[in-house]
This record gives sequence, structure tokens and C-alpha cells, in this order.
Amino acid sequence: MTGNTEHHNETINSDDNQQPGKHRLDKSMKRRRVLIGGTAVAAAGGLAVAGFASADTTSGETASSAEAAADTSTTSGVCTLNAEVTEGPYSLDGALVREDIREDKEGFEVQYTFTVVDQANDCAPLADALVEIWHCDALGEYSGFVGGNGHQEEDNGTFLRGGQLTDANGQCSITSIWPGHYVSRAVHVHMRVHTEVTLTDDSYTGGEVIHTGQLFFDPDINEEIQATSPYSANTTKETTLANDSIYDDGGASSGLLTLTALGSSVSDGYKATITVGVDSA
Repeated sequence: MTGNTEHHNETINSDDNQQPGKHRLDKSMKRRRVLIGGTAVAAAGGLAVAGFASADTTSGETASSAEAAADTSTTSGVCTLNAEVTEGPYSLDGALVREDIREDKEGFEVQYTFTVVDQANDCAPLADALVEIWHCDALGEYSGFVGGNGHQEEDNGTFLRGGQLTDANGQCSITSIWPGHYVSRAVHVHMRVHTEVTLTDDSYTGGEVIHTGQLFFDPDINEEIQATSPYSANTTKETTLANDSIYDDGGASSGLLTLTALGSSVSDGYKATITVGVDSA
């Protein structure tokens, strides 16, 4: 596994020095978030409507979001392309292809379900796409870059990194933990969608990255989680979602996850769903 040579100034910046929007890709070429029509949306391949939402959907509206998405998919068939943003400085090539990326990291379970739809094919589900995610641990440290948030721990270069191929319905599931926080960024998860990859024993080679984005969490739930052990051991300053330099308050189309509690306590974890609109053309 080798480091990505394109590093961005995402961390080790004080909040006072932040420049809003500085991490976004060029809007004229890469900022692809549009609404398009297409009656094949959600119908093709039995596409699930959980997480399929318009730009003003929030994760705190789980039931109403699903209902609104169902109405949309059966009437206007609107498809939302997700915001395209920088992959940040902590990406690594050659992610492990696996469903559970937690390894031995402590934290509250998050069961992600991604549904990938392709604008270039009337928003039909995109099969055999590799959805890759990576994020920091409860102390705000990334594998391969441990120490960046001021904590020392074992670094194997693989924890909280990995991906899965989508099935015929454009869906895949990945299990991880709720991320911690680090200096200058709100809590988030990085994501890439690859096509045409060749699987190896435990990873992949080749292919093309057709989407680079970030995922975000309901701020009220996150506040409670960050105040609970093991997250509370991380005493570095946290940036709120409202003040994040990447998230632009666009709801699901900007990466805001739809969350469903797995139990009565935040420590029981959450299901997290989102439909990722990409353009394979």
C-alpha cells in the first residue's frame, strides 16, 4: 500500500486560518451536483429508496426521508448527483476489499449501506463498482499517518480503510465505527467509487475513480458521541458541521448520511444509508 502523492492542506490548520471552500474541486469541471429526470430511477433493479433524497434532506428525518424518496421515485424520477470534493491528504492506494474495516479499533458501530446509481445510464443501479471508504479512529488518527492529531498508537496502515463491490442493485455494505475528530475538520468519512477494477486475493488493481466525495453525520448525534468514551479521550478542538470547510449544507447530495439507531443508546451504533449519484461517462 503506497501513499497518494497529492496532499492537500486539510489538517494542522487552526480554525482561524481556514479558507471556506478551499478543498473543493474546481466547480466548472468537477463539482457535479445536478438534478436530472429519468423514470428508470429506483425502479431498475429493485433500487432501494432508503437514503435517496433531495438536497435539503437531513439525517434527522429518517422516516420522512424514505417517504419523500418513495414519492419522488414513483413520480418525477429525479436523480441527484453527489457533490464531488477533494480526497484530502490521508488517502492510500490499494485498499483492502472487505466488508468489516474495524480491525481492533474501539468505537460505536456504523453499518453503512451504499446504493450507487449512474447518471450516464438513466440513474440505473451501477453494479460491480468498488465503493471505498476511509476515516480516522476515535482519537482522530488515520492509519498510515498516526500522530497527525497528536496521539501515538500502533499504525498498521490498514485500520478503518476498505471497500466492497456493488451488487446487481448497485448496493454494498461496509461495517466500521463512528469516526472521531481532528483539528480543522468536522467529523467525516472519505469515499471513492471505482469502476473496472480487477480483484486480487484481498485488494484490487487498475480501474478508474469516477467519484470522490465525503460523508457527514447528524451534528446532534455526533455531539453526544464525541462526549462519550472512547471518543472523549480525544481533547483536540472539534470543528462543527456548520463551520466545516467542505460540507455546504446540501443534505444528502452533499454527503449527509441518513441514520437509524441500532438501539436505545448511541453506543449501540447506527445504520447509515446514502444513495451515491455518479456519472460514469
